[in-house]
Amino acid sequence: MSAWPAALAGGVLIGLAATLLLWLNGRIAGISGIVGGVLLPQRGEVAWRLAFLLGLVGAGAAWLWWVPGAYAPRQGFPPALLVVAGLLVGFGTRMGNGCTSGHGVCGLGRLSPRSLAAVLAFMATAIATTYIVRHVA
Repeated sequence: MSAWPAALAGGVLIGLAATLLLWLNGRIAGISGIVGGVLLPQRGEVAWRLAFLLGLVGAGAAWLWWVPGAYAPRQGFPPALLVVAGLLVGFGTRMGNGCTSGHGVCGLGRLSPRSLAAVLAFMATAIATTYIVRHVA
């Protein structure tokens, strides 16, 4: 399967999952919030979060099994830098009250002005970072 139809199918599935979670459970499919609720659990809030995360990982694993070689990780990044980058992303999602899935997929779909501002900030940062990494550094 070429990249374009696979990306389209993935986008449709993400939108469907976010819509069903909101309609059926009244929950927003923001991954940082879902993970945060597992790490700092509240009574009655853990089972659905774990099920969602297991489905997320399970679907990725199923795709890799179904389409071997679909994922080729980029090489040459220092592991310590990747850890720092991951921690910075986690810090940013806490500061921004959500991640790209919460703001970009769910927030924009609900016409949230705060989510629009967050997505514009995410995208500007991503564009600047990509430019610096590929053309300056």
